[in-house]
Amino acid sequence: MNKKSDVLCKGDSVLNVSRIGPKKADLFAKMGIRTLGDALMTYPRDYEDHTAPQKIADLQAGEKACVRAVVGTAPQVRHVRRGMDITKLTVFDETGTLQVTYFNNRFAAQTLAEGTEYLFCGRIQQEGRRLVMVSPTSEQILPQNEAAVLRYLPIYPLTAGLTQKDLVRVTDAALTTLNGQENDFLPVFLCDKYQLPEICDAVRMIHRPLCESDVQQARRRMVFEELFLLCCGLQRLRLSRKAETGICFPVRDTAAFWAALPFRPTNAQKRVADEITRDVQSGSAMNRLVQGDVGSGKTVLAAYLCFLAANAGMQAAIMAPTEVLARQHYKSLAPLFEILGFRTELLVGSLTKKEKQLLKARIAAGLTDVIIGTHALIQDDVEFKALGAVVADEQHRFGVAQRSKLRGAGTPPHVLVMSATPIPRTLALILYGDLDVSVIDELPPGRLPVESYAVGERMRPRINAFIEKQLASGGQAYVVCPTVEEGELPLKSAEEHGAVLQRLLPHRRVGVLHGRMRPAEKENVMRAFSAHELDVLVATTVIEVGVDVPNANLMVIEDADRFGLSQLHQLRGRVGRGSRQSYCVCFGADKGELAKQRLKIFTSTTDGFEIARADLGLRGPGDFFGTRQHGLPALHAANIASDLTLMQSAREEAEALLEQDPELDAYPKLRARVEKMFSDAADTVYN
Repeated sequence: MNKKSDVLCKGDSVLNVSRIGPKKADLFAKMGIRTLGDALMTYPRDYEDHTAPQKIADLQAGEKACVRAVVGTAPQVRHVRRGMDITKLTVFDETGTLQVTYFNNRFAAQTLAEGTEYLFCGRIQQEGRRLVMVSPTSEQILPQNEAAVLRYLPIYPLTAGLTQKDLVRVTDAALTTLNGQENDFLPVFLCDKYQLPEICDAVRMIHRPLCESDVQQARRRMVFEELFLLCCGLQRLRLSRKAETGICFPVRDTAAFWAALPFRPTNAQKRVADEITRDVQSGSAMNRLVQGDVGSGKTVLAAYLCFLAANAGMQAAIMAPTEVLARQHYKSLAPLFEILGFRTELLVGSLTKKEKQLLKARIAAGLTDVIIGTHALIQDDVEFKALGAVVADEQHRFGVAQRSKLRGAGTPPHVLVMSATPIPRTLALILYGDLDVSVIDELPPGRLPVESYAVGERMRPRINAFIEKQLASGGQAYVVCPTVEEGELPLKSAEEHGAVLQRLLPHRRVGVLHGRMRPAEKENVMRAFSAHELDVLVATTVIEVGVDVPNANLMVIEDADRFGLSQLHQLRGRVGRGSRQSYCVCFGADKGELAKQRLKIFTSTTDGFEIARADLGLRGPGDFFGTRQHGLPALHAANIASDLTLMQSAREEAEALLEQDPELDAYPKLRARVEKMFSDAADTVYN
C-alpha cells in the first residue's frame, strides 16, 4: 500500500499512498486533503447499506436500492445518436427480473458476465410497466469476498477526477496511522457522562462502520466534540472581553431622550435599554446583540446607546451594511439628535474626496458626536477623537474582524450589534457566542399585521388587478424576483418582469433594482421609490434589509418557493410600516407539495421566531439564514437542524468547565485543539 515506507504518519502526504500520483494529489488538495490527517477529518457524506439487499419484487420507483442478482442476458448496446449509447441487460433473483440500463458506459456493462451473481446499487425508475435500475455500481459476489461486498459502505464527497475508490484507498491508509494509545483531548468525565466513544474508535467507526449504529455513535461523538470546541473558544473570547476595562458612562438625563421620541417606547424596548444602561456603567466593555423581529424598534436602542455616549462627552458610530440603509438611519436619527443637542454626520462612499477629507478631519477633532456610515467607517484613515460606542446594524453583513476593527486602540468602546433575523435563543448563543443576547419580543402598538397569501399561476390575472387596485388608492408595491436577468432556470427575473409589468401597467411608473447595478444607480432608484416617483419597484433581494418606505403596502414575491422562510419574512417586513393595510402575495403554491407546505407555514404566522424555528427544521444545516458570522470556524459534522439538543449540552459544559478553569490549564490538549480550530478560521477572532 505504501510506496515509501511500511509505517505511515498522519502528517504524510497522500502521495505516500499506493496508486496516488501527483495529478490525483492535486485533486485531493482541491478538497483540502493534503495529508493523511486531513483524510481522517474528511467524513463520508452518506452511507449505502449493502448488508441486507432488497428483493427485486419489493423495489419501488424513485428509490435508491441494492439488489443481489444474477446477470440473465448479455449486455446489448444500442447507438441512439451521436454521443449517446445505451447498454441494457436483464438481471434476476428468486422474486423476479429487473432491467439494468447504462448510458455511455459500455465498459461497466461489459465487465458483467452472464450467469454470474453481483450486488447492483442504483436508482430505480419506472419505464412504462417495468422498473429499471439506471447506471448502477456493481460488485461480483464470490464465496471468499461475500462479507467484503455486503457491507455498510461510506460515500465520500468528491471532485471531478477522483473516484470513491480513490477516497477509500487514501482513508484506508490514513486509518493505519491511528494510535490506540493516543490521549483523547475531550475530558474523560464528558465522554463518560454522554457515553461518547474514544476518539480513535469514533474515527474508525465513521469511516468504516459495520452498521448504522456505528455511524450514529461515531457521529454523536464528532458532533459533540465539534460543538464543544466551538463553545469553549467562544466562551474564552467572551470571558476575555468581559475582563476588558470599558468606558464607564455617567448615565443622566435619560428622560430627555425618551421625551424626544415621537412615540411611546414598548416595554421590551425599555427592558433592553435597562440592560444597556447596566452594561455601560459596569466598567467592562459591552458586547451585546439585540435581535428582534422586523419593525420591533431596534433602531431606538441604537439611538439610546449613542445618546448615552454623546451625553458622556464621547463619540458614537453606527455602521450599516448599505449606503441606502445608512442614509435612512441618518434621515431618521439626525433630527432626534439635533433636538437633544448633538451633531450628526453621514460618512458614505458616494461623498466626494474633498467632502470625505473635511468630514474625517471633523471626526478626528471631535467636532461631531454621532457618525453614521457604511464600511467607510472602518477605513484606516478614519480616526475618532473619543470613540465610546459602536452600533453594527444587521450584524451578519459584517465579519467578526470588521467589527473588531471598529474597536480601535486604547480602551475599547461599547459595542451593540443588531439583527432583524429572529434566531432561536440556543442557536443565537452559538452564532453570537462572544456576545450577550437581548431580545425585543414585542411590536409597537397599533401596527396592523400584514395579510399574507400563497397563490398559484392561475391567480396571475387577479393579482395583477390587485396590484393596480392598490396603486390606484395611492399605495406602492414591491415585486421581488429571485434572479437578475432571464437565464436557463424557469424563474422570473427582475429585468424581464419589470418590462412585463410596465407593459401591463403603462400608466404606472415601474422601476427595477438589483445587485449588479452601480451603487449610484441603486441609490437613485431607491430614492425615487421613497419619494413616490415610482409606483412599483421590481427588485431582487437587495431590498431585503433595511429599506423603509411607509407608503409601500404591497409585497409580491415571485417564485417564493426558491426562498427560505426567514428570507420571505424579511421581505414581508418591507411593508406594513405605515397606516395602510398591507399585503404580501407569494407565487409558488403550485410548485409541489413541499412548496405548498412551506408557504402555508409562512402565511399562517407573522411571528419571526416561529418562522425561524420552522425554517431551521426545513432547511437543515448550511448557512443558516445567512446569519453565521464570518470568523467562526466551519462546522464539518454538526447539523444545526438536528443537533440543537447536543448543542445546548455542549454550550453548558463549556461554560461550566471554563468557569472553573478559564485558561484550560488542566486540559492542555483541549486548549491546543480549541486554539487550532479558531486559528484555522478565515477571519479568526483569536488573531
